Amino acid sequence: MALPPEHQQDDAQRNDWRQGNSGDSDPAKTTALVAYLCLIAGYFTGIFWLIGGIWIIVKRSDFNGHPLLGHFDNIISVFWWGMGLSVIGVALAPVIVGYFILLGVFVWSVFRIIKGLALLTSDKPYP
Repeated sequence: MALPPEHQQDDAQRNDWRQGNSGDSDPAKTTALVAYLCLIAGYFTGIFWLIGGIWIIVKRSDFNGHPLLGHFDNIISVFWWGMGLSVIGVALAPVIVGYFILLGVFVWSVFRIIKGLALLTSDKPYP
């Protein structure tokens, strides 16, 4: 039974992904790059943090088996841990400890985002 043309193209694209032929027009790379940039913009606006995190969660299933899938997992991890620890930090801010938690979350998330961007722009998977 023959697959419809759109599925044949998807299979060919998946084979390219598995063989490591991800080019500049790779939609997974573009998706991860936009999500990383949304997280960075989220430091200034907040809403972009939510947009980037939720969008990457929705798009993750479109790229199963892709070599760059580790970037999607990294973005999701930074999103959830950042959200959770930020809520705890804000709640504990009146006790001063919260400010240290917020500072730690900021430094940790910036490190993970910059590391992810550096690897993504080099076409390397996130470990």
